[in-house]
Amino acid sequence: MGIYGKQPIFSTRAHVFQIDPNTKKNWVPTSKHAVTVSYFYDSTRNVYRIISLDGSKAIINSTITPNMTFTKTSQKFGQWADSRANTVYGLGFSSEHHLSKFAEKFQEFKEAARLAKEKSQEKMELTSTPSQESAGGDLQSPLTPESINGTDDERTPDVTQNSEPRTEPTQNALPFSHSIQYNDRIFSLFYFSSAISKHWEAELATLKGNNAKLTAALLESTANVKQWKQQLAAYQEEAERLHKRVTELECVSSQANAVHTHKTELNQTIQELEETLKVKEEEIERLKQEIDNARELQEQRDSLTQKLQEVEIRNKDLEGQLTDLEQRLEKSQNEQEAFRNNLKTLLEILDGKIFELTELRDNLAKLLECS
Repeated sequence: MGIYGKQPIFSTRAHVFQIDPNTKKNWVPTSKHAVTVSYFYDSTRNVYRIISLDGSKAIINSTITPNMTFTKTSQKFGQWADSRANTVYGLGFSSEHHLSKFAEKFQEFKEAARLAKEKSQEKMELTSTPSQESAGGDLQSPLTPESINGTDDERTPDVTQNSEPRTEPTQNALPFSHSIQYNDRIFSLFYFSSAISKHWEAELATLKGNNAKLTAALLESTANVKQWKQQLAAYQEEAERLHKRVTELECVSSQANAVHTHKTELNQTIQELEETLKVKEEEIERLKQEIDNARELQEQRDSLTQKLQEVEIRNKDLEGQLTDLEQRLEKSQNEQEAFRNNLKTLLEILDGKIFELTELRDNLAKLLECS
């Protein structure tokens, strides 16, 4: 069953871009507007894919691998490189929340892909172990000419080391010429090297026989491997072609679900916008009320300012009147003081006159008494 026969694991909407293959720097938009980008699980291959359609054209068909990395380059833009498609995909989201959600899902499915790959490798190792054991003895690596015959560096020391006492015995015997007789050493050395040479010649003949058998088996295995590789390449090419065809067909069949998801997202967006508009209208009403209150306060301030000016003017008038009254009071006090002084003078004069009259009366009385 294909990946689009099932519901997507996760879907979102974004503007899709691809890196310019010429400059490798600029982004080229592959969709005229925001499209649905979905995660799918391909049960036939046990992999996760990112799929996006623009009409009937698949603009993203990327298989998630463990070595992929999704990078956030801004608050609303992210990208990842697909080595199989030889390109870099970029997604522009409507909000930072959508970008973060997509990145979380990418990391989650990347980890799932890694676990699936490890399980697949374990199964391959378990299936390949019995075949290697049945291939014969201790041979645990593929048959190659180097492993059968040995490399030049590996084979040469065996021959030279074993034939060295036979070909150049004098060089090995010379360091011992000071301790034993030369002729006896030469004889024993030739005898010893002759016995060793016969032994290694027999071993070499046996190895040559085994080498010929293994070389024949290697040639036959190589021919079979080439044939198997050709068949495997043909099968893989056919499977890839069929898989792409199935992917395109299933992408078309999943558009209904994508449209429904898009409609649901649009309804949610409209509802969110209506709620936002309602909040803005309430805020506008509150601001209008605050403006009216501010105008009333301004009018009250102007009225109080005018009254304050009037009070200040009246205060100045009262200060002028007070100054005039103080001056008049001071003048009146001065006049009263002068009147008191005059009155005091008159009283003193009156007292003198009264004293004189008293004396005159006394004198008249005395005159009357005398007469």
